[in-house]
Amino acid sequence: MIKSMTGYAYKEERFHFGLISIELRSVNHRFLEMNIRIPEILRALEINLRDKIKEKVKRGKLEIVIHLHLQAEDKPIISFNHELATQLVQTLNDIDKLIDHPAPIKAIDILTWPEVMDALSIDHALIQDDLLNLFEQVIDNLIKSKKREGQALKQMIEQRVIEITQKIALVREEMPLILEAQKIRLEDKLQSLTADMDHNRLEQEMVYLAQKSDVAEELDRLDTHLNEITHTLKSHDAIGRRLDFLMQELNREANTLGSKSISSIMTRASVDMKVLIEQMREQIQNIE
Repeated sequence: MIKSMTGYAYKEERFHFGLISIELRSVNHRFLEMNIRIPEILRALEINLRDKIKEKVKRGKLEIVIHLHLQAEDKPIISFNHELATQLVQTLNDIDKLIDHPAPIKAIDILTWPEVMDALSIDHALIQDDLLNLFEQVIDNLIKSKKREGQALKQMIEQRVIEITQKIALVREEMPLILEAQKIRLEDKLQSLTADMDHNRLEQEMVYLAQKSDVAEELDRLDTHLNEITHTLKSHDAIGRRLDFLMQELNREANTLGSKSISSIMTRASVDMKVLIEQMREQIQNIE
């Protein structure tokens, strides 16, 4: 099923060791990019979390926020790295001797130095399985959200495909009349230029006009691209890039149709097609 790159999911659950809350936000991006905010005591599990995302998400920029609120008896014990703090104080005192009016050393400045305060991490095995299981549930909810929006995008694209198909059918239906009207205009113009009309020249001009105005190939290619879009929308893979490529091909053929236009019907059809293609292209930027 087609999936949008935009989605949101949140879930929290209480376990014997405390409360875990997980929030996932996904927005458009050319590739898969993850920004994981996780408590440091769980940092060792980050690789596992990334692997689970990669199993189910192919494109998009994901913001992953995980909070852990431990029960009082399970909170990590804070230890003080006395040796490192002593070295820092001694070093700062040595530096102060080189300064005329040194600022006093504050204890909080020492405590905030990396590794001065050590947290004895809880055993990851106590929460790893619960965290990963909950994370999978949140990913599944995110996928459901992406699929719901993707279904809406699919319906919009399918409707635009139908409208472009109708424009193609209209041009095909009107082409004989358009060419006949152009032939009459050319004959009238030649008759006004000379009383002795050169029928051979007229035939040559008509052949040239027919070649220049022949848009059968463009219409056929438009049909082919539209059929491919319909087929692609049924795929279960990531299809955003392929659809974006097909939009470029559709737009190229619509432009060619406009450049070959010899009637207001063809011109309007070309303009209408390009509007519909642009509407699809904007929405396809949201598809994974």
